[in-house]
Amino acid sequence: MTPLTPIEIGLTAAIVTVESEEPAILVAGDAVPGEARAGLPSGPFDPLTHRTFEIGLLAWVEAQTRLALGYAEQLYTFGDRGRHARPDDTGAHVVSIGYLALTRMPEDVAALRAAGAGFEPWYRFFPWEDWRKERPQILDRIVLPLLAEWAARVDKAEAGRPLGRRECVRSCFGAGSGPWDEEKVLDRYELLYEAGLVEEARRDGRNAALARTRMPALGEPMRFDHRRILATAIARLRAKLKYRPVVFELMAREFTLTDLQRTVEAISGRRLHKQNFRRLVETAALVEATGETSTATGGRPAALFRFRRDVLQERPATGLRLGARSS
Repeated sequence: MTPLTPIEIGLTAAIVTVESEEPAILVAGDAVPGEARAGLPSGPFDPLTHRTFEIGLLAWVEAQTRLALGYAEQLYTFGDRGRHARPDDTGAHVVSIGYLALTRMPEDVAALRAAGAGFEPWYRFFPWEDWRKERPQILDRIVLPLLAEWAARVDKAEAGRPLGRRECVRSCFGAGSGPWDEEKVLDRYELLYEAGLVEEARRDGRNAALARTRMPALGEPMRFDHRRILATAIARLRAKLKYRPVVFELMAREFTLTDLQRTVEAISGRRLHKQNFRRLVETAALVEATGETSTATGGRPAALFRFRRDVLQERPATGLRLGARSS
């Protein structure tokens, strides 16, 4: 009987904050010899030390970043062969359990730096996802031409697939007249990985990437499967904006409606019409005025608001139902 491959359970945290209108992800220091890429806080689950996965996750986050994390939501279990191991690796196969957590920027940033950790803008890793100013130039200059070239080559093994390559590109990237769906962050990354266009595909020994003489610069790669975990976290958070008031976990106790709009835009990667956004917030009854104003912007005093917690008891779906956008 062939001996079974040993399995190790890893715990990985995608910890998100928004600072100065930029969404950021917490990355841990270089804990892998010879590996300079950014990585998410992570570590193995030890059933003798950790009573639950969550306890193990919180312990690893605090040990690697000095951040005492509160609630973390389980994202997904990542166990694809080849994503954690190098082609010649004979060690245990790692199954990663990914988590999503939201936090405000810690006051003691120096403690993070001392631990070799820090928050980095997440659009560094996914530059095609930021539509706040304009359609990202990287799409038309690099991404879509390379995907069109890849889609034109059809392998015999793909003949029975429900969606062909061109249809996948159209669905994920809104190519042609299709709309851009901001929630398809993971689908887009997975398609780029399949096409061999991201560095992780070359590192994992994927044929499509190894056949390329030069890899395109499509965002900064991450350790192991951490960019895939981050893509899953961004997609989950963008979706939850629409049915849960998660954005308020990233807001100060009191805020202006402009602050709220900029935070929603930062996460969703899209610019929102000011009056439409305010009508949306008013209709959803998510906030209430404090009676105070802020002059932080240097202009006219802006009314301050706070999250109206009663909304959680009034109805189950309490998010901001952002409409679809076109390409």
